[in-house]
Amino acid sequence: MSTRAYVAGVGMTKFTKIETNGKTYPQMVVEAVGGALADAGITYDAVQRAAVGYVFGASTQGQRALYELGHTGIPIVNVNNNCATGSSALFLAREWVESGVVDVALAVGFEQMTREALAGGAGSTPGVTVLDGTLGVMVPAYGWGSGPMTAQVFGNAAREHRERYGTTVEQMAAVAVKNHQHSTNNPYAQFQDAYTLEQVLADKPVHEPLTRSQCSPTSDGAAAAIVVSERFVREHGLQDSAVEILGQALVTDTADSFGTGSMIDAVGAPMTRLAAEQLFSATGRSIDEVDVVELHDCFSINEIITYEGLGMCAPGEGGKLVESGATTYGGDWVVNPSGGLISKGHPLGATGVAQVAELTWQLRGKADARQVEGARLGLQHNLGLGGACVVTLLSAPEG
Repeated sequence: MSTRAYVAGVGMTKFTKIETNGKTYPQMVVEAVGGALADAGITYDAVQRAAVGYVFGASTQGQRALYELGHTGIPIVNVNNNCATGSSALFLAREWVESGVVDVALAVGFEQMTREALAGGAGSTPGVTVLDGTLGVMVPAYGWGSGPMTAQVFGNAAREHRERYGTTVEQMAAVAVKNHQHSTNNPYAQFQDAYTLEQVLADKPVHEPLTRSQCSPTSDGAAAAIVVSERFVREHGLQDSAVEILGQALVTDTADSFGTGSMIDAVGAPMTRLAAEQLFSATGRSIDEVDVVELHDCFSINEIITYEGLGMCAPGEGGKLVESGATTYGGDWVVNPSGGLISKGHPLGATGVAQVAELTWQLRGKADARQVEGARLGLQHNLGLGGACVVTLLSAPEG
């Protein structure tokens, strides 16, 4: 027997540069989960199942972190889906609630990065990477450069977008200008400084045409969400604060991802298109009805590619869309009011849940200086190469 699922509480830590916040991952998880529990008005012993996401770390770190809150014997499932890990944990929590198995589920994402992990030393296998499919497209066309692997992958997708559609470096940089400006109003963001277009373009090159301020930083942090049933919402009087999960889709790579020879496809565009199609088909809603979007801008070009995949504009028109002002305050949508991954930060396992936290605050009208006026429908998009893509549609409280 299926039931509707709601986000009743959210919490997160401030995102910080790795190795600078002085906290262990259990401490970050306790802070984020504690905030979510308080927001929902419950204690940890009310949680019946938990899905905990992280990318770099040993087995059962989810248990180690949550044991700080109590030893309650509940099922704890550890989740790893690369950068889509946090929203994959949310996907499990939602399914548990919608199926009627539990009334209260916890989704947590965290990351405490190390320099060894960043260098590929943790959990890597010689001669095999999870990006073999993506690199199989990139290397024959663009070769192998000196920058970080993901920067090369997305930088070459940016070059293809420019060559195919005429997208300019100014349009790509405009994404970073917008998101850094948005982050000035987000106390949870790793960066809270505004940049001019000229500053973004003149910043340190990472992989042509991308500069440093167009790339998400390495980050530590945690985020949590309490997912509950409709019955729980009614019985606890949460109608004025519970945000409904109208729908969710999780997809992996399609034949187009690596079969077309396109770097735009190899960095996840087909996954975004398929996930959006599934989501809007299942919910009967459209992108035109959405007010606020938190999407996976790991690099500025990916925000442009994602506009196109979500149907916000035609293929090749993403650069013009951001340039027009349609994706900021006063436009058709406000995209990444949190500052996005570029400015808020990107602790891999926490990102997807943090996106949902931001949307929850927006849909409650509680996002303070970054509030999107009249926001009633929010869309989350979380992408992981290797690959997985999750999109989630959230609706404002009924009360």
